[in-house]
Amino acid sequence: MLSMASEIPYDEGPSGEESGEIKCKNIVTDPVRGLKICADTGEIIGEDIIGTESDVKAYTPEERQQKTHYGGPLKYSHHYMGVEASLEHPRDHGPKGIKQRKILPRRPPRLSARPLTSVDKNLQTALSLINEVASRMGMPEIVVEDASKIYREAMEKGLTRGRSIESIVAASLYAASRIHGLPHSLTDIIKAMKGNVDAETRRDVARSYRLLVRDLNIKIPVRKPENFVYTIISALGLPEHVAIEAIKIIDLSRKKGLTAGKDPGGLAGAAVYLAALKHGIRKTQKEIAHVVGVTEVTIRNRYKEIAQALGIEEELEEKGGEEKG
Repeated sequence: MLSMASEIPYDEGPSGEESGEIKCKNIVTDPVRGLKICADTGEIIGEDIIGTESDVKAYTPEERQQKTHYGGPLKYSHHYMGVEASLEHPRDHGPKGIKQRKILPRRPPRLSARPLTSVDKNLQTALSLINEVASRMGMPEIVVEDASKIYREAMEKGLTRGRSIESIVAASLYAASRIHGLPHSLTDIIKAMKGNVDAETRRDVARSYRLLVRDLNIKIPVRKPENFVYTIISALGLPEHVAIEAIKIIDLSRKKGLTAGKDPGGLAGAAVYLAALKHGIRKTQKEIAHVVGVTEVTIRNRYKEIAQALGIEEELEEKGGEEKG
């Protein structure tokens, strides 16, 4: 999951001396480059690696043997999961208790002899759309897999009945993005899917999203402003030191109680705007608002609140001051 980590402790040896590992209490993830970065120093801590462990959940060797499938990990984004299946029969157990398995394609043989059902067609269309939209938005594979899994579970529970494929796909992608801390909005996803966003479509997708979260019991972590910073920095071509400064501004704002109940994207946008000004770099509030998906008024209001609370209004005036709008 892409998220803030609390702390990476020192690794102390037998003598109690520090082994040299980095200690950082403010770690953020750059979703664009897939890196974990210390917000205090800008130093790269490591990569945000997607786990390659087995997807089989088992608690005993016997259970693991029963559940093991052949091939790679399950691919929820592929119609037939992208792996082979094993079929067992009672006679396959030899005298020494060794199971003899027949390896068959995961796709049932009878399926190739008949047309695809409406359920099959629905799933194929949905998975294709998930992959297409995710590719346009540059989403990592783990988000694609989780969105596909969410859609499959929604189908199994009958949540897709009476709702458009596009609506559930968009809601699934949004839920997966939120789970992994990506700062994509519903509007971003709908726009990538359809090219335009109207109020009715957005309401429909929002309803589908709430349905999925409630009925599938999806745990959505609270979004943090820090998770938006590197997306804004990358989109506007700003240097690394502006990102570090923006995250420090967010941290100070949190200590002043300015972040409670505020849109994290708007806070991040205002912090980046402030940080850029402090370093003599001019970016318009309109540019930042467009990247974050909020209004210019939101950026302007958060900017004024933060600048006043941190007592840096005079410093910013010396740097050129706020744009006149």
